[in-house]
Amino acid sequence: MNKQQVKLRMMIITALFAAIIGVLAQMTIPLPLVPITGQTLAIGLAATILGSRYGTISVLLYLFIGAVGVPVFAEFSGGFSKLVGPTGGYLVGFVPAAFIIGWVLEKTSFTFMNAMIGNIIGMLITLIFGTVWLKIALEMSWTAAFTSGFAPFIIVGVIKAALASWIGIIVRNRLETAKLLVPHSNLTKSA
Repeated sequence: MNKQQVKLRMMIITALFAAIIGVLAQMTIPLPLVPITGQTLAIGLAATILGSRYGTISVLLYLFIGAVGVPVFAEFSGGFSKLVGPTGGYLVGFVPAAFIIGWVLEKTSFTFMNAMIGNIIGMLITLIFGTVWLKIALEMSWTAAFTSGFAPFIIVGVIKAALASWIGIIVRNRLETAKLLVPHSNLTKSA
């Protein structure tokens, strides 16, 4: 496969993951300020399967699609106001989270344990961005922001990190075996 074919394939897969993030975002458990969604699971899957570069691009594409008004954010919402609203910090936090998850795997190896470490770090990054933004946007105390924007999501976040790691590594290995995804070592040479 030549360099152009690899890039085209990765662009298609990256766009597919932006769509997957949008679909999983609709799986929500409503809470008073911030709902529990499938977005973070999808972010972890994208980064675990695609790595730092393409995982981050898929998140940026997802955010762009949502910012222009396509209802891909949680609860079928969209628009730039979501990015700057009270829960916008979580959305913005997806970008560094995806990068770090992929980066951890690329610097170590694509194994469940390394994926778990990366996904937990990514979850914490998302929660920190979201909590800080929530505190500022709603002029809350740090305690109130922590108890409503961080603490309720830790256990669910660890579960989603484990699922993203387990499913992500299995899917990544199968895609590589089927030659639908170029192994990371070959991807860095051709990119």
